[in-house]
Amino acid sequence: MTPKVSSIVEGDGCAVRMIHPEKIQRARDRSIDIREIHRLTAVYKALSDPTRLRIITALKGEEMCVCDLAAFLGISESAVSHQMRRLKDLALVRSRRDGQVLYYVLDDDHVGDLIDLGLEHIRE
Repeated sequence: MTPKVSSIVEGDGCAVRMIHPEKIQRARDRSIDIREIHRLTAVYKALSDPTRLRIITALKGEEMCVCDLAAFLGISESAVSHQMRRLKDLALVRSRRDGQVLYYVLDDDHVGDLIDLGLEHIRE
């Protein structure tokens, strides 16, 4: 199929506006379901907060309780608990109780991989 060509576009765009239907179709074929897009957006929004990102990096090494995380971050236990609820709702962390202590750990290795991949990208 021949691309459609129309007027000139300025700036960072093409010098000629040309639509390639076959490329559009391939993009549609590999597109992600809109519900998954929204869930993925929520995960990246959660990770965009410096406090939550520091919590995730701390939990990459080992499980920690809210008291330990608060001491590490230099913020209140209440503030940590608030962040943990958000991370838990997104299945980024999970908890286990040992008596009166609630420990948090990354939900799975993929969470740490997200951080490692992002760090690899920015360090290139």
